[in-house]
Amino acid sequence: MAHLCGLCLALRGDHGQFARIATNYDGLVISVLVEAQAGRSEGWRRTAGPCPLRGMRTASVAQGEGARLAATVSLVLASAKVRDHVADGDGALARRPVAAAARRVAGRWDRAGERSGAALGFDTALLLDAVGRQEELESLAGPGTSLLTVTEPTETATAAAFGHTAVLAGRPGNRAPLEEAGRLFGRLAHLLDAVEDLAEDAETGAWNPIAATGTDLAEVRRLCDDAVHGVRLALKDTEFAGKGSGRLAHVLLVHELGRAVDRAFGTTGCAHTGGQGAGTQGTLGALGAPGAPGAPESSYGPPQSPWINPGGPGGAPPEPPHGRRRGLIAGCLVWTGLCCTCQVCCRDPYHDPWTGQPREGLCHKCDDCCDCCDCCGNCGDCCSCDCCDGCDCGCDC
Repeated sequence: MAHLCGLCLALRGDHGQFARIATNYDGLVISVLVEAQAGRSEGWRRTAGPCPLRGMRTASVAQGEGARLAATVSLVLASAKVRDHVADGDGALARRPVAAAARRVAGRWDRAGERSGAALGFDTALLLDAVGRQEELESLAGPGTSLLTVTEPTETATAAAFGHTAVLAGRPGNRAPLEEAGRLFGRLAHLLDAVEDLAEDAETGAWNPIAATGTDLAEVRRLCDDAVHGVRLALKDTEFAGKGSGRLAHVLLVHELGRAVDRAFGTTGCAHTGGQGAGTQGTLGALGAPGAPGAPESSYGPPQSPWINPGGPGGAPPEPPHGRRRGLIAGCLVWTGLCCTCQVCCRDPYHDPWTGQPREGLCHKCDDCCDCCDCCGNCGDCCSCDCCDGCDCGCDC
């Protein structure tokens, strides 16, 4: 939450209040990686004022070059996502006046990102060039085209962002492994987005890379599992600041990515063992690139907040009567209440704000698994991630 809030506030500080809608879960990984490599130093946190998404509480939030790089990358990729929606004619963007306004906003974000990137020594042209190729590649893709041809621009963009964290942290030797981790992270974001949108895109006639290339879902799953494994290996070659400093990066980029794949494919396998089991279709609650699974309904909407005790007064909002759905506004109000009271994360079950169906809180995912990286502050560097047998830090995990 410190990195997510830091990203949001860096967007506001560098680019204005409206830019905060570009806040997304993937962006915080950039801030996490910079801090993990550079280590904590004076001025790495500041106290932010009350915020509705934190239950009107103050909080210690990340600041500095990591948060600013995360904000720059998020803004540029958000502008690319806006243009992608315009090109696809999604929703209100199918109307010419709305599409024209969206293009102007995207152009302003590109220029703002370029300025802030230059101040950090990061050339956002790498991102713009990569995402600029996306539409052309999609127009040429057809049955038999490799999915990796379609995901290449996303991979290139995230590789550049991940690699620059090593430059900001003063660890140039980490650049190559982090670029590899970023490339595979981008591949996962693109593929999982396609998996979760497959049914809806088929219904609406929207373009989907899996359907367009005729790729079997088993092959998509193989590519995702290989990417998770590759990220794990790349992180092993990355030098962090000290013992335990890479723990959060490890949890996000190893444990949560594996769980993300399982949930996107509707399985409940453990992220440590890579196993698969019968389960129900879910969404990614931990990570979500712009347009990727894991963010709220809008990838740039307000993130969920676990700051208030879910056991406090009020309880869960009542579900709508059987067979009825709440409207958009009523559902959004209930969703806001669930987030501000941490029930989306910690209550098991909570009720879907629109359908009333019971949902499992995000903190209860894989809770039958021995997650050694969550048991103490020293496990981040000794956990084998195949399971907990490789942890020799002396704790009981």
